[in-house]
Amino acid sequence: MIETPDTEEAVSEAVRAAAGEGAPLALRGGGTRLALGRPVQAARTLSLAALDGVTLYEPGELTLVAQAGMPLSALEALLDAENQQLTFEPMDHRALLGTTGEPTLGGAIATGAAGPRRLRMGAARDAVLGVRYVNGQGDILRAGGRVMKNVTGYDVPKLMCGAYGTLGVVTEVGLKVMPKAEVVRTVALSGLSDERAIAALSKALATPCDVSGAAHLPGWAAHELGHGEAMTLLRIEGFESQAAYRAQVLTEALAGFGAVGTLDADPWPAIRDAMVFAGDDRAVWRIALKATDAPSFVASLREAMDVEAFYDWGGGLVWLGCAAGGDAGAEAIRQALSRVGGHATLVRAGDAVRAAVPVFQPESAPLAALSAGLKARFDPAGVLNPGRMRA
Repeated sequence: MIETPDTEEAVSEAVRAAAGEGAPLALRGGGTRLALGRPVQAARTLSLAALDGVTLYEPGELTLVAQAGMPLSALEALLDAENQQLTFEPMDHRALLGTTGEPTLGGAIATGAAGPRRLRMGAARDAVLGVRYVNGQGDILRAGGRVMKNVTGYDVPKLMCGAYGTLGVVTEVGLKVMPKAEVVRTVALSGLSDERAIAALSKALATPCDVSGAAHLPGWAAHELGHGEAMTLLRIEGFESQAAYRAQVLTEALAGFGAVGTLDADPWPAIRDAMVFAGDDRAVWRIALKATDAPSFVASLREAMDVEAFYDWGGGLVWLGCAAGGDAGAEAIRQALSRVGGHATLVRAGDAVRAAVPVFQPESAPLAALSAGLKARFDPAGVLNPGRMRA
């Protein structure tokens, strides 16, 4: 059963009825990210697809307010007409997960789907100015506003980012947006080992060049994208004169790592969407850790299992593929990660695996108690996306 309310009040009524009946709801927008997280344990679905309007757009103030069901493609077209864009460069999961439909603003916020520009502009939560949402009791609430400000108590807009719809049904999101760059350049090094590549990226990020993307594709990944050897990539955005100057500064700073050139093609959408893993049957993990620990972490895993990996966020984000059988490498990955610290999230695996292993990084006892307390406060009846984040 799928309910598709077309007003916030109708969303409230649906949630209130579900709470009264003890009938959990699975939440969806465009349906492109339903395979993220654990399988939801609900027979009824609440779709936000009909809430797809823009409430406010003030290009001069770099501010936009839109409903959660707004397709990202329509939102980006609206911004593009004013030479603007979303700050957090949301990932499109369709190719990786093999899904169809249209990604929505609400889905991007609920999953915290930030791309390579996170290095420079922050995560999805850093772009959110405010939200309107319906809690698990059916109350319509508003948090935040249309300007950045300090908060006390719960920072609800940030809580909703990455909560996978378990704390509230977000109906409207206020965002800060940014101007599009006049020029985008990708500075490239070729043939580096993982260790040398991360050292080069770290050196580049220590310069004042305002790098907005820093990734390393080992040979196997570079080959998947049509290149012959490993590529270490840095993105610069800005006015023509700025980009040219920054590229020269990076070229000089990285001279010790080999010949520095530029790419004509744009590799960043493929990096953002983890396209090197699209179309195969491997389990895929998204691992956040200290950048300088990333190469040794991957090397230690290779001693225990067959894995392939590439690096984003200067090495602070590792995309890793491994065999999908058994626990999809969960025990080995988390054991290796425990030695260096970080978080591992299982992004792609079958329903049975995602139901059996912790998809998200297991929480310490104090953090688990805090999470349970938040869930009890926002959704006391447990009707919103039950099982999506934890059993």
